[in-house]
Amino acid sequence: MVCVVSRTGRELQRYDQGRRLVVGCIPYRYKSGSDGSIKDELEVLVISSKKGQGMMFPKGGWETDESVEEAASRESLEEAGVLGKVGCELGQWSFMSKRYGTFYEGYMFPLLVKEQLDLWPEKDERQRIWMDVAEAREVCQHWWMKEALDVLVRRLTTLPRHPQEDVL
Repeated sequence: MVCVVSRTGRELQRYDQGRRLVVGCIPYRYKSGSDGSIKDELEVLVISSKKGQGMMFPKGGWETDESVEEAASRESLEEAGVLGKVGCELGQWSFMSKRYGTFYEGYMFPLLVKEQLDLWPEKDERQRIWMDVAEAREVCQHWWMKEALDVLVRRLTTLPRHPQEDVL
């Protein structure tokens, strides 16, 4: 059973030296061919912002009752409706919130997608689109998420992979 309600509120939010801590994921998969074979083509999942102004990767507040990896997984479920395996941290970025005019600390992780849900908490508030890396880099509205995507691509192109684990 999967949670069908997004967490709301700031009561459990983590802060470090006055900066809100946020966690995000880059959901990814490898395309499969029409014959069922696994291709080397990487796809990433981007989502629309709630206001519909631009695309990004799932991200949100890291709360005090969860690990950073649990927060990353939760945000991917709530915002993009995907479940999978959270990988090693891609990095940490400081960025200015356009909405609040304050600095945040953002942690990004890869998420190898194992399941894509038809229903998820923010289904009616967001669109999700699988695309290749070049397209995602072009449409992503946050510079720090683009940098995280570059880290992910470098990591995936230098490490050996196990194809049986990579298909949705």
